[in-house]
Amino acid sequence: MMNEIALTVLLILSLIVLLGAGLWIGLSLMGVGLLAMVAFTSRPVGDAMATTIWAHTSLWGLASLPIFIWMGEILFRTRLSQSLFNGLGPLLRRMPGGLLHVNTMGCATFAAVSGSSAATLATIGKITVPELRKHGYPDMMSYGTLAGAGTLGLLIPPSITMIVYGVTVQESIGRLFMAGILPGLMLAGLFVGYVMCWGLFTEEGKKLREKKSSWAEKLAGIVELSPIVGLIVVVIGSIYTGIASPTEAAVVGVLGALGLSALQGSLNWQNFKSSLMGATKTTSMIMLLLAGSAFLTLAMGFTGLPRALADWIGAMNLSPWMLIAALTVFYIILGMFLDGISAIILTMAVIEPLVRGAGIDMIWFGIFVVLVSEMAMITPPVGFNLFLVQSMTGRDIGFIAKAAVPMFLLMVVAVVLLTAFPQIALWLPEVMTKNNS
Repeated sequence: MMNEIALTVLLILSLIVLLGAGLWIGLSLMGVGLLAMVAFTSRPVGDAMATTIWAHTSLWGLASLPIFIWMGEILFRTRLSQSLFNGLGPLLRRMPGGLLHVNTMGCATFAAVSGSSAATLATIGKITVPELRKHGYPDMMSYGTLAGAGTLGLLIPPSITMIVYGVTVQESIGRLFMAGILPGLMLAGLFVGYVMCWGLFTEEGKKLREKKSSWAEKLAGIVELSPIVGLIVVVIGSIYTGIASPTEAAVVGVLGALGLSALQGSLNWQNFKSSLMGATKTTSMIMLLLAGSAFLTLAMGFTGLPRALADWIGAMNLSPWMLIAALTVFYIILGMFLDGISAIILTMAVIEPLVRGAGIDMIWFGIFVVLVSEMAMITPPVGFNLFLVQSMTGRDIGFIAKAAVPMFLLMVVAVVLLTAFPQIALWLPEVMTKNNS
C-alpha cells in the first residue's frame, strides 16, 4: 500500500508543478498521464494516447455539449440574458442573499435540460457572472455558489453520469432518474439556505439586501421570464416525452433562443458570430480538459492505483455504514485527480460486489456515487468545475477552490442526510414501481 500512496503523492505533486509552470490544464493532465505511463508501466504510450483521446472526445453523447453551450452564448449575448436576470430578480432579490440565488435556481433549472455539469455551469455562468459583478456581489460568493450549483447537472435528471452508472451495474436508468429528483432538490435547497444565512448573518450580506419588489414588478418579471421558461419547458418536455434525444432537444433550444432573440430585436450578425465563436472557444477548452482527463484516467488504470485502493477497502471487511464512510473518502481522494464518470468506470467492477454483498440498494448507491462525484467536481487540484469557473472569470484556482469550500461542506451534509434517510432517493422509484405494477 505504501507504493500506491507514494505514487499518488508523486502524481499530485507533478500536476501541481505543471500547473504552476503555467501549462494549460488539459496539457498538464496529459503530462501527468505520460509520466505515469512511462515511469510505472510497460505500455506503449503513443498509440494509447491517440486511441484514448479520440475515443473520449468523439462520443455521440458529447454532441449536445457544444449546442447547449451555444444556446447559453445566445442567451448571454442578446437581451435574453438580461431578461433572465430581470425576470428572476424581482422574485428573488428580497430574499436574504438576493441575486446570488439566481446561480442556484438557474443551474437547477438548466440541469434538467442538459444532463451535463459542464454545460450547466458554462451556460448559467455566462449569464450570471457579469450581472452579479455589475450589482456588486462579492466574487467569493458569486464564484463559489456557481461552482457548487453547477454540479447539479450531474444529479438532477437527465444525467449522463447516471446513464453510465446504470449501464455499468445493469440497473434501470429510469429508476435512477426518478431517484435523483428529490436528492437534487434537497441539495439545491441546502445551497439556497446557505446563501440566505450569508445574507442574514454577515455584514456584507446585510449591506447587499435588495429593496422589496412591488406586485407590478413581480408581474413584469414573470412576463419577462416566461419566454425563457417556455423555452426550457419545451426542451425538457421534448426529452421526457421521448419526442427528441438530448442532442435534438439542444438543437430545439438553439433554434428557440435564436427565434426569441430575433423577436426581441436583439439578434444581429455580430451577436450571431460572437455567440458561435464563444461556443467554439468554450467547447474547445472543455474538450481539451476531457482529452487530458481521459488519458490520465487510462494511465491511472494501467498503474493499477484505483483498483489497488478499492481492493484495500474490500480487505477491511467493513460494516455497511463503515463501508459507505470509507467509500466517501475513497471517491473524494479519487476526485482529486479523476472526473466522476472515470472514477465510476475504473472502480465499479471491484466496488459493486462489495456493495451488493453488504446488502446496499444499488439504486440508492447510484445516487450516492453521483453525489460524491459532484463533490469531486469542486475538489482541487483537478476539480473540473473549478477550472471552468477559472476560465470564465480569470481568477486563480486557489481563490475559486476556497470560494467553493462551503458548497463542498454542504454536499457532505447531503451525503449524511442521504445515508441517514435513504428514502430520500428510494421513495419516488418505489412509488413508480407500485403504480406500474
